Amino acid sequence: MTGGSAPRARVRQPRLPNSRTSALAGLAGLLGVALAWALAHPAGPDAAAAIRVLSDLLGSTFLGVCVLALLQRDDRRPAVPAVRLWRPLAITAGAWAVAEAVLLVAAAAETVEVAAGRLTPDAFAHFVSEISVGQLGAAAVVATVGLAVAAAIAFRRDAQWPLTPFAAVAALALLARPVTGHMSAQTLGPALVAIHVLAAAAWIGPLLAMSLLLRGRGAWAAILPRYSDLAWKCVVAVAVTGAVDAAVKLGDVDALVSTGYGRIILAKTIGLLALVALGWWWRTRWVPAAAAHRTPEDVSLRNASIEVAALAVVFGLAAALATTG
Repeated sequence: MTGGSAPRARVRQPRLPNSRTSALAGLAGLLGVALAWALAHPAGPDAAAAIRVLSDLLGSTFLGVCVLALLQRDDRRPAVPAVRLWRPLAITAGAWAVAEAVLLVAAAAETVEVAAGRLTPDAFAHFVSEISVGQLGAAAVVATVGLAVAAAIAFRRDAQWPLTPFAAVAALALLARPVTGHMSAQTLGPALVAIHVLAAAAWIGPLLAMSLLLRGRGAWAAILPRYSDLAWKCVVAVAVTGAVDAAVKLGDVDALVSTGYGRIILAKTIGLLALVALGWWWRTRWVPAAAAHRTPEDVSLRNASIEVAALAVVFGLAAALATTG
């Protein structure tokens, strides 16, 4: 027997989140904004739509991680332990806060009709203290910063805090801008907008979270069928509320092709129909196979990435609608 110290046992480090699908979602969202520009120019959209779609995707991801925790709440051995959720939550919320801050400055500059770099502190202070859009935007920044700080503290402490309050704050931050849109003047308009926004976030967000955090075919087998049941409810909610919103804004069918806003709505509708068809295909092929542990992890990740990319393009179209006349 040779001398020397015994080799140390290798400590298994937790795997980092898989961020490739998130990067793909960001690129696809920007592609959706570019498509909207091609369809509607010169009626819109504003350049801020590019930041807006990234903010929406980040917020949806944060909410999706919280939903993922709820989907496995009653599991004795959850696919993703709670302590593994804090790091992606902190990173996502931090990036979301930056995007919201950029949008707030851009909106303030647009109000006084100057470039963002020439916005004065007094003009910005007036925007966030006296104008409702600015107040809501500032509230979104405060909320996202608070989520980032709280998640970072939880990560450092390996905390076992419940995620329901985090999900509630994230939902409010996601709704801060949309509820001030054109539907805010209609009866039940804000409620329809809230359902539409949160249903869309609950559709793409958990799928992004699953792509980030699920490891092994067993984890996909446990979570994917539950997500599939949630996704179809979200599809119905998005379709119904989106149809009402479009009818109020457009007024007649001719506007679907005669206006930039209508052409974006038409493209968004086509995208939604394609997603419904893809969802039906997944529900009859991928979901049963994954639930029976017959689908390898890389195949599930590939399928999720395809749906995330398609959804993100529609998110880009939706973000562009907000600044298109």
